[in-house]
Amino acid sequence: MWTKAILIKLWAILALAASGNAHGALTVDRSRLILNQGEKSISLNVTNRNEKDPYLAQGWMEDVDGKKISGPLMVLPPVQRVEAGGKTLVRIQVLPAISSLPTDRESVFYLNLREIPPKSDKANVLTLAMQIRLKVFYRPKGLNVDPMSDTVPGTETLTLIKQGNQYEVHNPTPYHFSFVEIRRSLTGNGLARFEPVMVAPKSRQLLSPTVSELGSTPVLMFVSDYGSQRLLPFICNGNTCQAEKSRIPNEISFRQQQAVRNDS
Repeated sequence: MWTKAILIKLWAILALAASGNAHGALTVDRSRLILNQGEKSISLNVTNRNEKDPYLAQGWMEDVDGKKISGPLMVLPPVQRVEAGGKTLVRIQVLPAISSLPTDRESVFYLNLREIPPKSDKANVLTLAMQIRLKVFYRPKGLNVDPMSDTVPGTETLTLIKQGNQYEVHNPTPYHFSFVEIRRSLTGNGLARFEPVMVAPKSRQLLSPTVSELGSTPVLMFVSDYGSQRLLPFICNGNTCQAEKSRIPNEISFRQQQAVRNDS
């Protein structure tokens, strides 16, 4: 039976992990992966930040519903040792079943990478196995994105349609859009009552804030291929809001600073 002291330590560790202050030993060099048709594989750099202990890296693929799959993408090697302070590569291999995916839109999968720490030689020690989960986008021919643009094509074709007291985002493009924040304006702060959402190609999704909370100039923040954030402003007319050109958040902050200087 566990003692009171052990239980207190357990709750402290779990609280630390839940607060986001607990960091894993293994890190990766990007937040998402893009795999274009014709590429046989794509690699991910994995680093062990622990300078004392080696860790095992266990990888597997899941579909969009979170179900573990054995194709059309496979993680190689499925398990490998990463030495203390060392680096390695995890490869996502394309299998023949990739030909069954849609050709008019991109598909999304999830790469899971779990770190397995060494067994502790101390008694009554709780070890947490941290896990990394990354989106993997597969793009058919014709949907390649210019890496220099650092955005998602077709952003200006997105619309927000009023449905009762909520807005529904319509995505007519063949690309996924991952929205991580929503604002009332370009210079406003993100609304707390917004749940990040990924809108699939040629689909629509309701947004959690109300129409009155968003106003007539709502702004959605999405994530580009490189994991950078971009602001997508909308102008509303009646029940429809049309997207405008995307902006870089830092540019908005710089303009705000310039405006303050000019007014002072």
